[in-house]
Formats: sequence, C-alpha cells, structure tokens
Amino acid sequence: MKYPGPLHAPRLAWMACLCALVLSGCSVGPTYEKPAMELPTAYSELPGWTRASPNADGPKGAWWQDFHDPLLDTLLPQVQFSNQNVLAAYANYQKAAAAIQAARAALFPTLGINGSATRQRSSTAGVSTGAVTSKSVEAAVSWSPDLWGQVRDSVKENQALAQVSAATLANTTLSAQIALATAMVELRVADENARLLQQTVDSYRHSLRVVSDQSAAGTVAPSSLYAARNLLETTQASLVAVGIARAQYAHAIAVLVGKTPEALPIPGSTLMPQLPSVPVGLPSTLLQRRPDIAAAERQMAADNAAIGVAQTAFFPSLTLSAAGGFAGALNASNLVWSLGAAFAETIFDGGARSAQLSSARAQYASSVASYRGTVLAALQDVENDLSALRILEQQYQVLEAAVQDASQSTRIAQDEFQAGTVDYTTLASAQAAQISSQQSLLNVRLQQLVNTVTLIGDLGGGFDAQALNTAPQPPHDGAGAQPD
Repeated sequence: MKYPGPLHAPRLAWMACLCALVLSGCSVGPTYEKPAMELPTAYSELPGWTRASPNADGPKGAWWQDFHDPLLDTLLPQVQFSNQNVLAAYANYQKAAAAIQAARAALFPTLGINGSATRQRSSTAGVSTGAVTSKSVEAAVSWSPDLWGQVRDSVKENQALAQVSAATLANTTLSAQIALATAMVELRVADENARLLQQTVDSYRHSLRVVSDQSAAGTVAPSSLYAARNLLETTQASLVAVGIARAQYAHAIAVLVGKTPEALPIPGSTLMPQLPSVPVGLPSTLLQRRPDIAAAERQMAADNAAIGVAQTAFFPSLTLSAAGGFAGALNASNLVWSLGAAFAETIFDGGARSAQLSSARAQYASSVASYRGTVLAALQDVENDLSALRILEQQYQVLEAAVQDASQSTRIAQDEFQAGTVDYTTLASAQAAQISSQQSLLNVRLQQLVNTVTLIGDLGGGFDAQALNTAPQPPHDGAGAQPD
C-alpha cells in the first residue's frame, strides 16, 4: 500500500473517509463452513428401520408426560426456572449476550465533550488589574473504520459464543430434567419394592404362625421354627433398607427443583410409571436435536471468526478524528476546530502476530475434532440405549414367565405344607425363589425405565438447534414470575 504524502487536514480526512467506504465490505477472515460428517442411514440396533420424516420423529414438547406420573408432570417443568445449575447457565448466556453489544460498539464513532472555566486575578506593582475569566467548550469525535473486518469478525465470534451459551443452557436444562425423571423413576420403583417386600413379610409372618403351632404340637423339628423366624427377620431388614435409597431419591428430587429436602415431602405411592415407546428417527437428526452437538458446532463458528480477527493484525489501522468548540465566549470569532486522520501499522513484533494466528487456527482445528467426537459419542449413546432396551425387553419376558412359575410353586408348596406332606424347608425355598424372581423382574423394569429416560436425553429431549436463532426466555414459573 502506498501511503499519502503531506496534505491539508480536510483533504486527508475526506480521502480517508472515501477509502473507508470503498473497503467497508472487505473481510480477510475465512468463510465458515460446517465440516462434513459421514452418518449412517439407520441405527444398527434397529434392523429394517425405514427412512422417515425427521419432523415426525423423536421426543417432542413435554416428553415426560408419556410416563403418566402426575407428580413428575408437576415437578419437571419447574426445573427450567428453579434449578440452580440452570439459573447459572442462563446468567452465563446473559454475559455472552452482553459481549456481543460490547463488540458491536466498535463499529460506531466515539463522541466526547469537555469544558472548563477558570477565573484569575493578577496585580502589577501592588495594583490589581482585575479578574479574567477563561472558558472553553470542545467536542471531539473519533472513529476507526472496520477496513479489514476485524470488528465484524469479533461480532460474529461473540454471536457464536452466545449461541454456545444458549446451547449449553439447553443442555444443562435437559440434563437436570433427565436427572429428575431418573430419580422419580427410581423412587417409584423403591416404593414398589417396599410394597413387594411388605407382602412377603406378611406371607412369612403367616408361615411363622403355622410353624409355631406345629412346633408347639411337636409335629415339626425345632429347626423349622428358627428357620421361619430367620426368613421373616431378614426380609424385614431388607424392607427397612429400602427406605435409605428412597430417602436419597426424594432428597435429590427436591434439590433438582431448587428446594430443600424438608420443603418437598413425597409420600409413598403404589403408582408405577408407564414404559413409553420412544420414536428414534434418523441418525442425521441428532445434529439438530442434541444441544451438546449444537454447542460444539457453534464453538467451531466462533473459533473460525477468531481466525479472521487474528489475521487483521497484519493490516494497518486507520483512525479519523474531528474536534470543534469555543475558546472563550461562545461566538463565531472564538470557534476552533480540527480534522485529522492517522494510519498505524506494526513493522516488527518478533512473530507475535504469526503466533496468535497459528494459535487461532490450531484452536479451530481442535474445535472441529471436538465437534466430530461429540457427534460420534452421541451416536454411541443412542446405540447403547437401543441395545440395552432390546436386550432388557427379552430379559423381562423371560422373567415374567419365571415369576408366574415361582408364584405357582409357592401356592402348591403352601398347600402341601399345611397338609403335612412336605416340610417347611420346601415352602421356604419356594417363597425365597418367588421373591427373588419378583425383585429381578422389578429391577429389569427399573432398568427399562431408566434407559428410556436416558434415550430421550440422548435424542435431545425435543431440543431443536433452530431455537438458537432466538434468545432464550428468562427463567420464570408458570405464572410468569421470575425466581428470587
């Protein structure tokens, strides 16, 4: 670039303005393009899966209602305005949004004004010459045109970072919702396990009365009485132990909705959540559904813009300035003004700018790898969930048959024991096998419910990356009030 020679200030300023207008569309930063990803056409755990419309598949809206648990329906919507991690994530988004405005401000001129007034008295040979008042008012404006797109790239970077924060907010909200749904499922299963154990305790207590009567009559060995007592007492101990896990689940639920444990008592219930059928859709839809993938993609865009910011350091900068005011009385004869333009360019910096540019490019390469790794991990998560649900369904069907057989075996053993045709050991073995099969079946149902909740989370829980084009709504409850 050939620099201008000495010119009058007004002429130089006009030429600089013309140059700024000509170059206003110039940007040295690289154009952002989302890296290509090779995605499968279907999940391997869904053989025969046919291609479907992405808009028709996947969890939508209030997905938790599919579990048909009234308490879950009440508590889960509270997560988005009372969970402390969600509130912190929203504050981080507000901070990122403010950074956009701070970056955009560099596109506009800076205007300042200052004034002063002094009153001075002097004397000569002891004779006062009177007081003199001096006043001045001056306004100054300066502007650095965005010749090379540094400010615009900085704005793009901060806009993308704000979208990263918005996606992180969505991911934090989803994670808290999944944690709450999981804790609620575990609590309901704990209640069902307690109900099952209580039925078993009642059955063992009845058997103990029969054995006690037979022992008093001398028709059974004393060892049968002690065996019946031991079976009852160990089952009672198991029933008590269930309360520990249940209390922990209840406490976790309270904290997830921003309450202290004692502020949210959850009474026992015989209600078990229903196992919903979750539409999975196509692997490619994960790129739009998963908030963590959206955050990783927006981070790439931010790092790409940062390369442009680093590249502009190799080009000269231009600053235009103007000042005008009055020195003394506010009249035309005391008007003063000035116009100016200044170019600046770094000649030698020991490789600092090159190092910054290399760092920006390396950061972008890292974010690309992180994005692809996030996508691959998302595919792995969904495949794991699908395989677990497929295998658990097979296991559940086998255990259902085992429970039916164990229950029938217990009924027969009770009839034979009361008839005196078998000893108590036969009955005790049948009862133990029944409760074991029932608890195994309940545990598989728990795993099915938890894996379904996890699958919903791994599919994005109804999130859509298009939502990043609008600012997230402030956290508030159903009545529109923001939390304290």
